[in-house]
Amino acid sequence: MGVMPSRRSRGSATPCSGFETRTGSRKPRRHVQTSRDSSLVLVTGASGFVGGKLVDRLLAEGRHVRAFSRRPLPALEARGVEIVLGELADRAALARACTGVDAIFHVAARVGVWGPAREFQAVNVAGTADLLAAARAAGVPRLVYTSSPSVVYSGGDLRGVDESAPLCTVAPCAYPTSKAAAERLVAAANSPALRTVALRPHLVWGPGDHHLVPRVVALARAGRLRIVGTGENRVDLTHIDNVVDAHLLAERALAAPVAPAAGRAYFITNGEPVALWPWINDLLQRLEAPPIRRRVSRRAAAAAGALCEALWTLFPLRGEPPMTRFAAKELATDHWFSIAAARRDLGYAPRVSMAEGLEDYLSLLRSSPAGEAG
Repeated sequence: MGVMPSRRSRGSATPCSGFETRTGSRKPRRHVQTSRDSSLVLVTGASGFVGGKLVDRLLAEGRHVRAFSRRPLPALEARGVEIVLGELADRAALARACTGVDAIFHVAARVGVWGPAREFQAVNVAGTADLLAAARAAGVPRLVYTSSPSVVYSGGDLRGVDESAPLCTVAPCAYPTSKAAAERLVAAANSPALRTVALRPHLVWGPGDHHLVPRVVALARAGRLRIVGTGENRVDLTHIDNVVDAHLLAERALAAPVAPAAGRAYFITNGEPVALWPWINDLLQRLEAPPIRRRVSRRAAAAAGALCEALWTLFPLRGEPPMTRFAAKELATDHWFSIAAARRDLGYAPRVSMAEGLEDYLSLLRSSPAGEAG
C-alpha cells in the first residue's frame, strides 16, 4: 500500500536479485534455489525496481529472459535479455512478446496516489486484460501477477488481514481500485491451460530502491515530513530479496502437477510489522538526519489532502500533490498482513530480516553521494 510519498511510475508496482555484498563478518545469504532450465521467461516492467531485480535473479539462475518495455533497455540487452518494444495497449507487440514463452511475470503497472483514473484503467486493467489474452493465444502455461495490498483498502486499520478480505471497489485514488480490478481478471483467467497467481508485496525496499526510503530521507532532511495521527501505527515492509523469492516460488508452484496456488492471491511481507514513525526516526538517526518531531492530526492531514486534490484538479498543477486523502489515511493507519497462506502454498519464508536488511541498506545509503542505494 502506498503509505509513503511516491513518484509516478509505470515500472514495478507500486511490493530482486540476491544481495550478496555483505558488511562485517556475516555470511552471504543464499538465494531461493529453483531448478536451472532453459525455458523462456517474459518480464513486463523490467525497467522498474521489482522487475529489474527479478530479471537479475533470473539471469543469475541461467534463465532465458525476454523483457517487454516501452523504451529500449540497452543495459539489459547487453546482458543477453531480449527486448520487445511496445505498450500494453499494443496487441501486436504483446503477441510477439508472448510467442514461445514458458512463463510470464507481469510486474508493469501505473502506480501512484494521484492521476487521471483513465490512465490507471488503461495500463493496469485494460493492459492486463490484453496481456492475458495474448498469453492464452500463445499457449503460455503460467503467469505471475504483481498486485498490491492496496487492493483490500478499506480506509481504516488493517491488522493481520488475510486473503479473505474483500477487494475494494471505492478508494480516494484510482490505483487501489485499478489493481483490484486487474487482480480479478487474473484470477478469472486461471485455467488448466493458463495457471495464474497474484502476489501482493507491501512497501518494497532494499538495494536498488530509488523512491521509497531515499525519498523519505530527502523529505525529512528538507523538513517536509510530519507525523500523521498518533504516530503509533504499525505497518509491514518487504525486503526486495524476499519479494523476488516469492515470485520465483510462485512460478514454481504453478508448474507443480497439483497447484493449490493457481487462481489465488497472496500477501507478501517480511512478517515483521514495525511501528512506522519510530522506524523512520531510527533510520534517520542512523543516517545522521534530523528526526521528525512535528505532528499533524489525521483529520487535518485528510483536509489538507482534499484541498490539494482540489487545487491540482482545478488548475491543474504538475506532479503529485504534497498530500492526498489516500496518503493521509495510509500514513496514520495500521496495515499489516498475514503471510500464512504464502508460507503454506508457496513455501515462502522471508530469509532477509528487517534488521539484517537494514544494516546492509544503511551501509549502501551512507556510501552513496545521492543517498540512493543501488
